[in-house]
Amino acid sequence: MPRRRSDLAGLLMLSVALAPMGAAAKEAPVPDAFAATMPMPSAPLPANGSIFQGSYTPLTSGGRAGQVGDIITIQLVERTAATKSNAAGTQRDGSIGLTPPATGPLSLFNPSDIGMGGGQQFKGKGDASQSNALSGEVSVTVAQVFPNGTMLVRGEKLLTLNRGDERVQISGLVRAMDITPDNRVLSTRVANANIRYVGKGEIARASQQGWLQRFFAIISPF
Repeated sequence: MPRRRSDLAGLLMLSVALAPMGAAAKEAPVPDAFAATMPMPSAPLPANGSIFQGSYTPLTSGGRAGQVGDIITIQLVERTAATKSNAAGTQRDGSIGLTPPATGPLSLFNPSDIGMGGGQQFKGKGDASQSNALSGEVSVTVAQVFPNGTMLVRGEKLLTLNRGDERVQISGLVRAMDITPDNRVLSTRVANANIRYVGKGEIARASQQGWLQRFFAIISPF
């Protein structure tokens, strides 16, 4: 029995020690998932005497981004809001009463002795609401161009402040027709968008629970 308790104590201490490591691994992004993509080197032109070699930008496209390594500015205009409310109520009443005979063996009961009643009532209500907003601009690079003209873009912006770091990361798919002449596109036009806004430093740590407190919050049955 004492050995079993010591084993349980050792397992608990090991779980407490690994809790912050697991939380850090969960929050860490994939390395180079939002790294900038450099332009591809130009292939040497074949010496066939042709004027058009099949790789050029049409005059109608102007200076719009359309090749790997081109830069596009994503305008963050994210705004979401959700509200949910529900309510329920039930009520039930019941009673029964019997009048005993005035004569015979049952006459010894009074009407109040065999009368009964009961009632039940329940009321419940719940409300939930959430809203988020994100604005700003992040310049990204074209990482891949698909045959239909859709482009995979990704990039990040790192701000180093005196009290910590702020990092904005974004990746997704952009259509060429959604890009403005000055190479801008709204974040609401980015398909399969993956937007991350994370911070590091004492300000970010102050707004989070400690790892030991998070551990006991997970295992607590209350």
